Amino acid sequence: MGASILAAVTVIVYIQDNIGWGWGLGIPTISMFLSIIAFVLGYPLYRHMDPVGSQFTRLLQVSVGAFRKRNLTMVSDPNLLYQNEELDASISMDGRLVHSKQMALLDKTAIVTEEDSVKAPNLWRLNSVHRVEELKSLIRMGPIWASGILLITAYAQQGTFSLQLAKTMDRHLTNSFQIPAGSMSVFTMLAMLSTIALYDRFLIRIARKFTGLDRGITFLHRMGIGLLISVLATLVAGFIEVKRKQAAVAHGLEEKPHSIIPMSVFWLVPRYGLHGIAEAFMSIGHFEFFYDQSPESMRISATALFWTAISVGNYVSTLLVSLVHKYSAKPDRSNWLPDNNLNKGKLELFYWLITGLQVVNLLYYICCAKLYTYKPIQTPTKDAESKEAASKV
Repeated sequence: MGASILAAVTVIVYIQDNIGWGWGLGIPTISMFLSIIAFVLGYPLYRHMDPVGSQFTRLLQVSVGAFRKRNLTMVSDPNLLYQNEELDASISMDGRLVHSKQMALLDKTAIVTEEDSVKAPNLWRLNSVHRVEELKSLIRMGPIWASGILLITAYAQQGTFSLQLAKTMDRHLTNSFQIPAGSMSVFTMLAMLSTIALYDRFLIRIARKFTGLDRGITFLHRMGIGLLISVLATLVAGFIEVKRKQAAVAHGLEEKPHSIIPMSVFWLVPRYGLHGIAEAFMSIGHFEFFYDQSPESMRISATALFWTAISVGNYVSTLLVSLVHKYSAKPDRSNWLPDNNLNKGKLELFYWLITGLQVVNLLYYICCAKLYTYKPIQTPTKDAESKEAASKV
């Protein structure tokens, strides 16, 4: 995917700027058509699994069952809660989820009453501990999911204001060739891919010596590092914008929004690079967190939360720009983010506003990470060993 994005922001953007939009849109269209053909040809080789029922129905059944039994007194021993390995076999092939103490209200649906049939349970009343823990796992991931939204909000500015800034700066590599403004995000991709390579090749091995973990550091630590670097990215972006505006004023270009300021576009590279490094830590850690901590039968839906966070983050970016337009407006119709002339705006304040929001978000994330409980799972191997030990006794 990284190679395809690099091609898109370099080769395709160059074709669009210098040859025409016909070829610029035609090449991606042909590529998509070829990818569909490859998918159809490879479909028979894909591993297919039999459907085991709707995961959303199971979540709803647990919620309804807990509500219907809300007045019951919780049992003193969690071992008395309903277990059914045969019922859960198809959704717990990698191991059964075991009872956790959080959200005890949901446990009430696993209390066996006289009305319940243990052999043929009514799943709208009685659910196993494994199914209850599936819902708990998703709820526990919610706060961590929300912490990734503002990182995408900060990242989204690269396709809007950063693009406009690049167009006002000197983009020449040689006298005859200049970098397309839309290709500046290549530095984000290069930073992200380089960080991933360094992390996998070196950082994991170094961290493993101190933590003893196979992956070096936990998902939560990796995401925290990404959020911290994202704070630095928007902070640096504000200072770079101050420098750009000073250059515009010094050369008498403040009132000429379409003129090229004699300041190299490579001044924007640090912010692009920092965003790329933040993505390598936060976004990949976020995705791996969802995959690892989601219930086995819900991994596809849970990893979709990652893409949902990206969608919400972009919507929040649009909302934030609209609010800044509204509340920074002056009687002369000027505001922090003018449509026609960023040289007379306060874009640096907007970046620092995002920085402040990200600092609050980072503190929120730290609290969530400290309170987070990892998915409690009993693997089949441990299960077998416990049974073998019990038989020997």
